[in-house]
Formats: sequence, structure tokens, C-alpha cells
Amino acid sequence: MNGFPDRQAISDILRPISTPREIANIYTDDQRERLLDVVRQKGPWKLIIAQHFANAEELIATMSGSMPEGFTPTLDMFLTPTFRGFYANYSAALYPEISDCFYNPQFIEHAKSYWGAQYAKPQMMLFNINGPCGNTDPGHLDSPSFRGVRYENSPTWLCSVMGKSGLFQEYLIKMAQVITWFSHDANSGFTYWPEGPARAPRRLQPPVWNRGVVVQNEMMMHRGEANGPVELQRPAGLSFDTVFTGDPADRDNWRLMNSDATIANIHTRDLRFLVHWSAEVFEDFAELKMNMDGTGDLTYDQVFDTFIKDLRARGIAAETPVDPLRDPQFIRTLIAAYDCGSPVSYPPEAPVTALYTSAA
Repeated sequence: MNGFPDRQAISDILRPISTPREIANIYTDDQRERLLDVVRQKGPWKLIIAQHFANAEELIATMSGSMPEGFTPTLDMFLTPTFRGFYANYSAALYPEISDCFYNPQFIEHAKSYWGAQYAKPQMMLFNINGPCGNTDPGHLDSPSFRGVRYENSPTWLCSVMGKSGLFQEYLIKMAQVITWFSHDANSGFTYWPEGPARAPRRLQPPVWNRGVVVQNEMMMHRGEANGPVELQRPAGLSFDTVFTGDPADRDNWRLMNSDATIANIHTRDLRFLVHWSAEVFEDFAELKMNMDGTGDLTYDQVFDTFIKDLRARGIAAETPVDPLRDPQFIRTLIAAYDCGSPVSYPPEAPVTALYTSAA
């Protein structure tokens, strides 16, 4: 055997349990305004990339396609002005004013129906928000969770590679999301690969105002699309420390700020606002109990032993480093071994934005 990944085999792993279901009229006007009010009043909010990744290798591990030989990526190449905050986590709403949005009985029924399961519980709810914005992401997975190794307690890159590898499927926690967009942009939708990245994509057609999907995004390559005028998609001065906040003097103005300096102003009508609700799903009571009482949970030692054995069986020399969660060379080895490659095609209306450089 050689060490090259079987990209078709990995592509076949990256398929959701069901085809995503498109839905509309997901939130009421009042709910949308309350969700935006949290963003307006509780910020400032950091870039997504600043919250989840310590280095470029960790970011690339969540994407499709590794970097060319000899190319050294840096995080600033992937900077786009998209910001994130959490409405709920650990099955608890963090802001009482949006409790009805999180503990939403219709969403719970969507999640159960999507899997054909008996039980579901809300787990997490977040938002992504931006004004005009490019998207250098060729396609990514959301962080899957496994019994004992979850997105809450483990690096994003590790959960992603575990999902791509297919080695831990018996431990995978069933998840379903209701993902909703509010955007008036007539050219910005959502691209996804329900049959795996080696097959043709599908697209939630724009405009995506109060429209979305019921989906299993942890096991399906997908990407949001660029939006807004190209010349405004990367504001001058954008940095790893830029934050997003409401303007206390104007309810419909939003600011991108570096310390006390405003580098861009965005009107509410020009926002692309995503609300991501996620639930854990359980086929029956036995599965619910197993997930809740910790029976047979994975440990990091098990995870890395499994990876090392699989790498060696494929002819890839590998040793577990002193700090496997942070070692860039080890992360690169795992990325290369379980790389499914970039998707074979994209909608012609939604190409990938070219990578920026630090000099841009």
C-alpha cells in the first residue's frame, strides 16, 4: 500500500445521513430582531478564524485540499471579515431573550425527522455575521463530535480529521442543524456537496432571506458564498484582531474596529447574517443513555493510537509527538493522509475567492 489518500473513498465518507432539506420562513420578524439585538448589544465579536485556530495547519485541516508542496500558508492569507458569537452552548441558552429561538419545538421535530430518530436535544446555537466579504474557503466540514472527543473539549482540526478519516464512525454523535440566512444579496447563496466532494454540488439559490436547510454539516462539505461588491470584500486594515460591533449612535450601523479605530461601516441592509442551530439526535433511549452516561467514550490516547496504526498500515512513517494536539508537522501528516481534495466542481455563479496574501 502507498501513503496517498484514497480520495474517492474519503469522499464517500463525507455524505450526510439524508439529503439537506430546504426550508423557508424559519424565524418570525420579532425573533430575527431579538437575535440581531444580542449581536448589537453584547459585542464586540471576534473573527471566526481568531476563535478556532492557532495556526494555518489547524485551519486547513477543516478544509478540502492541502497546500502545494513547499508552500507555507499563514493565517492572514485566509482572513475574511466574518465574525462569530454563540447564542447557546452546552444545551443552555446564554441569553434569556432568545430562549424561544433555541428551545424551538419545530426545530427539534426537524432534527428528529431528518434522522428518523426518537429523541433530540438542542445543543448549540451560534451566528456568523459580515458585510461585503470574500470567501477563500474551498469547502469545509463543521466540527463533528464523538463520544468523549467533542467540539467543546477538543481542537477543531482534530474533530475534522477524525470525521474525514472514517475511523471513528461508531463513536460519531448524531447531529442535525437548522441553518438560516438573512441576506438581500441576489448573488450569494450556499454551496454544498451532499454526494461527497468528488461529485457535483448543489446550491441554495439566492437571495437567502429567512431561508435555510436542515442538514448534517459535520459530514458534508459545504461553503457560504462571497457577498457584496468585490472592492469592499476585504476592508483596508483588516487584521487578526479586528472585531465587529453595533454602533450605539445608530441602530442600523455596524462597525469593524481595530482597537478604537473604525475601519469600515456596514448598514443592516448589507449584512449577511447566519443563524446556526444544532441538536444532538438519538435513535432510541439506549443510544441516548450511552451518550449521556459516558459508556465507551474515546480518549485521546485511543484516537492517536488508531491514527498511528492506520498510517503505518498504509506505509506512512509516523510517531505520536510529545504534543499531538498542537504539533504542526503531525497535523500536516494527518491532513495529507486523510485529504479528500478540493471539490471537483463549483457552481459557476459561486467561485472560490482567490487567496489573499499578507501584502494585499
